[in-house]
Amino acid sequence: MSETPSKPARDRVPAVPRTGHDRIAAAFALRRGSAALMPYLMGGFPDMATSRAIGEAYADNGADLVELGVPFSDPLADGTVIHAAGTAALRAGATLDGVLGVAQALAPRLPVVVMCYVNLVLARGPDAFAKAASEAGVSGLIVPDLPFEEAPEIEQACEAHAVALVPLVAPTTSDARLAKIGRRAHGFLYTVSVTGTTGERLDGEDEYRAILGRVRQRTQVPVALGFGIATPAQAAAAARAGADGVIVGTRLVRAAAESDDPAAATGEIVAGLAAGLIR
Repeated sequence: MSETPSKPARDRVPAVPRTGHDRIAAAFALRRGSAALMPYLMGGFPDMATSRAIGEAYADNGADLVELGVPFSDPLADGTVIHAAGTAALRAGATLDGVLGVAQALAPRLPVVVMCYVNLVLARGPDAFAKAASEAGVSGLIVPDLPFEEAPEIEQACEAHAVALVPLVAPTTSDARLAKIGRRAHGFLYTVSVTGTTGERLDGEDEYRAILGRVRQRTQVPVALGFGIATPAQAAAAARAGADGVIVGTRLVRAAAESDDPAAATGEIVAGLAAGLIR
């Protein structure tokens, strides 16, 4: 009798999810659509209670995971829409502890991956930061301005508290560097679809396929594509091109800023993205 081939590591479901890495792996493996849907929200925007309501709307409407941003005064990776939202959140009194409170409220429903700039991690101390994140139920941490070579201290703190430190790669990342990052990746590998900052763009399946092909060859964790994805068609194109997950940010933050009912407006968009991935 021939044996059934084992699933690739990125498609395996942990028997008992115990760590942030396990919870993320389970969300990708059990995704409802052709790729896991990970919408972004800015913690504390337009205020703390509403940002929690937006996250709840994401969970209600088909999100598999959520990326939760911590507002920062100098967000190098953020485009104008997300930058403006972070500025407004800070003006409204958003704090790291407040955003972790949002994470704690959402974590029982879906894995929460916090996106935070390195100065905020270092200001609290890597171990204290990772401990607080873990106690809030955070599954993963993205630090977009953390160089790979300077990651070990934060990586060790995250490992000690069962939080997955999620690295980023871009089209400009060399194959050799991709291989190094891919081997050490935890949770998933955040793959930037374009050079530059976040924002809505018109790139399509061919562009996605080029970077995704390079990345998937060099890691065993799921590969999620972000930056510039805004529509159901783009999300579906990313899935067809090989993305295990799709991250959508600017379109949702823009809707939250423009609507009188941010949770309803963003929930409707997430439902459309989820439906596009299921077709």
